[in-house]
Amino acid sequence: MTQYPADLHPDLLARFSNNGGALPVKMGIEYDILGADYSVARMPVEGNTQVVGILHGGAHVVLGESLGSLSSAIHGGPDYVAVGIEINASHTRSIDSGWVTGTCTAISLGRTLCTHEIVITDEAGNRLSTVRMTNFLKKIR
Repeated sequence: MTQYPADLHPDLLARFSNNGGALPVKMGIEYDILGADYSVARMPVEGNTQVVGILHGGAHVVLGESLGSLSSAIHGGPDYVAVGIEINASHTRSIDSGWVTGTCTAISLGRTLCTHEIVITDEAGNRLSTVRMTNFLKKIR
């Protein structure tokens, strides 16, 4: 069960009801905590591997982008959408089974730009990758 901020606007809650989109659903991403400053989600390695059987580097990025985008959307509120404008990842360790956890921490939460760092770890707490993402907050109403 995902923990949302107590003051999350109902419009944002409705947007998040689809688990952040079709791709996070396909990849088995499960959100634990969602907030502008701090978010946590996990994802299975199984089903998200590349040809040699380790977690695909793109899967790391999808987990990171999912967390960074939802965290930015929470910061922006119901009148804005978060649009990713930059993302990068450094992979430092591989994994071939189990679950990974992404922990997203805000670096900067501004009026129009949000930057988050997402650290992805294995079940033993070993860092597998570091993702940094910047979102533009686009006014929709």
